[in-house]
Amino acid sequence: MAQYLISVLDDSTNTGSEEEMAAIDVFNEQLRTDGHWVFAGGLGSPSTATVIDGRHGEPVFTDGPYLESKEYIAGFWIIDAPDLDVALRLAAQGSKSCNRRVEVRPFLSE
Repeated sequence: MAQYLISVLDDSTNTGSEEEMAAIDVFNEQLRTDGHWVFAGGLGSPSTATVIDGRHGEPVFTDGPYLESKEYIAGFWIIDAPDLDVALRLAAQGSKSCNRRVEVRPFLSE
């Protein structure tokens, strides 16, 4: 079993509609039932971000996102899946549930 990050990509700061949120709840429950659930969460808009650079002595704090982009990560799922094919199938279901594009990336193994 491997873990995968499914990032939800959005191009606005609008939260999901009631229908989308209900579909996400159903998808989340199915992940739990099928043993794929690890963790999930929604994120605040990019305007709420703070970038911290502590590489050169005193940390420097900058308000706003690291990158200016038309899209941002609005939320995510961390799932357990036996292989990439299963992770991609689950990601497709998640994309349909939240009505947004998603990106799938495996966690690095130890």
